[in-house]
Amino acid sequence: MAVDYSNIKVIGFDADDTLWVNETYFREAEEEVGKLLSHYETPNKIDQELFKMEIKNLPTYGYGVKGFILSMIELAIELSNGTVSNTVLSKMLDIGKEMINKPIELLDGVPQVLKTLTKDYRLIVATKGDLLDQERKLEKSGLIDYFHHIEVLSEKQEVNYTKLLKHLDIKPAEFLMIGNSLKSDILPLINIGARAIHVPFHTTWEHEKVTKNDTNGLNFETVKSITEITSILG
Repeated sequence: MAVDYSNIKVIGFDADDTLWVNETYFREAEEEVGKLLSHYETPNKIDQELFKMEIKNLPTYGYGVKGFILSMIELAIELSNGTVSNTVLSKMLDIGKEMINKPIELLDGVPQVLKTLTKDYRLIVATKGDLLDQERKLEKSGLIDYFHHIEVLSEKQEVNYTKLLKHLDIKPAEFLMIGNSLKSDILPLINIGARAIHVPFHTTWEHEKVTKNDTNGLNFETVKSITEITSILG
């Protein structure tokens, strides 16, 4: 069934892996952690345990690089029974700092799409992560002037989006969300009666993955590139 976008007034964009590269740097960091802790476990086991640690710590640290750094350090202490060296911990801190200071690599076509859409729609950023880090990335991206509103959410669930739409003073059918995560950017919006367009990124964090059953029967579009959105909206 065709999706009706005729009532859209506000378009929300996820930030990480929708506007710019992000998850790739986490995969690279995980590989480095595997090497640093190779005395204690296999790389595959370390990767699994790091994921478990991140999920355990989400309620405390939230999303983003800083929580990832703390989870790395906690894992190192746990796997080594407290014997991990200061040198290894220092290297982990360096990995985290390097991630925070990565240059912003915009995904293809993003500036052109935002420039076109801002003529007819109010654009916002609706993203998860650390507030300071996301504000820094948005400022460095050169995209900030395209957006009317920036919202860093603790979670991307139906209740969070409902509060956001109330704050924006619009109805669900007047809101379109664009993002790479089916779990965070698509399903909650469809469930509250808004619109959503899925723009997959080549790698997805395990926590954001969903099954086909989760999306079965839901009415949303998936595009290969963000550049297709302007033609979809006419």
